[in-house]
Amino acid sequence: MPELSVVIVGGLHADARKAAVERLLADVPGSVVLHHDLATAVAGTVVRTIRDVTGLLSAGEAPLVNDCACCALREDLVPELLRIRDAGGTRMAVVELWDSVEPKAMAEVVTAGGLTVTGVITAVDPALVLPYLGNGDDLAERGLAAAATDQRTVADTFARQLEYAPVLAVADSGEADEEDRELLAQLHPTARRVPIGHGDPAGAPADDLTVPAPRRRPLTPLAQAALAGFDVESAAAAQHPACALLPAEADAHGVATLVWHRRRPFHPERLYEALEDITCAAARSRGRFWLADKPDVLLHWDAAGGALCVESAGPWLASLPDAAWDMVPPVRRAAAALDWHAEHGDCCQHLVFTSPGLDRDGLERLLESCLLTDAEYAAGRDAWKRLPPAFDTLLEV
Repeated sequence: MPELSVVIVGGLHADARKAAVERLLADVPGSVVLHHDLATAVAGTVVRTIRDVTGLLSAGEAPLVNDCACCALREDLVPELLRIRDAGGTRMAVVELWDSVEPKAMAEVVTAGGLTVTGVITAVDPALVLPYLGNGDDLAERGLAAAATDQRTVADTFARQLEYAPVLAVADSGEADEEDRELLAQLHPTARRVPIGHGDPAGAPADDLTVPAPRRRPLTPLAQAALAGFDVESAAAAQHPACALLPAEADAHGVATLVWHRRRPFHPERLYEALEDITCAAARSRGRFWLADKPDVLLHWDAAGGALCVESAGPWLASLPDAAWDMVPPVRRAAAALDWHAEHGDCCQHLVFTSPGLDRDGLERLLESCLLTDAEYAAGRDAWKRLPPAFDTLLEV
């Protein structure tokens, strides 16, 4: 056990998040909760509170940095955690993120500051997963923007919060049904899903850190998950489009996941014309794809809430000279090896679609119609590059 464990708890489902934080505070003696409230950013400050199981310990304000509430959080978070660590007596610091703050950035900031992140948890209410994935509203419209320039939507923010965390704290929701729980399971099948639960009966005595270990109350599953350990680099690699750990094929309780993998590039115009239908076919879709007119560029597909984000993720490994491979992380080389083809290397289509009521056959037919025809494919790369650059606007080329 490090001298101070830092656990990050986030999520747009505020009630579930607060319940998970309270559960951890009650379950792990010698813990505190650090929270930055970004709702006050319009007044020019971010309010910081620190509390333990007995109540509020301190409160303060952090000024905005470059008119960005999240920047203020980054500047203030590590110094406060270091102060808590250096003061001693605290076993675990729970960083409760404000609604739209994403855990990836904060986990990386805390780790870079020399502290030990032992867990990253996103709290979810299963009954709210589909409504949030389908919400294409801008965060600013909901009062959830972290900066004046914040252009994220509710759906894409929630999706990233959900998919980054290796642990999901799941609220006991009476509104959730089997379809809701199955959707959560298929969206992030490798996550450890831990019920927030109710813990010991009210009035149960808190542990004392001076009590010998054999007499201590066993840690609850949520506390165990919070202290299990966390690898920032592995978590980032699992989200990178070149080597993302994507969901697998599934079909249960009215929810399906289609994994679509092909080794022929898309025709840029036909794909562009079909984008709306493809994007709206599933509650969530993501992965990497290959355009014929940009055959050397690995493109990232990220869709939720009826909106699609497309961006370049750099070159395919097949387009790099051999000497450059030594500079590529091993996890990226391993992912490329799994996709490797004798003619095209790692260039491929690898898209994953998850949704209740997914029309697999119709979606597959639509995707197939966007690929190069046999004649277009046979024309070769020089001809592909002369195809109309339909995606240049999306890619801001």
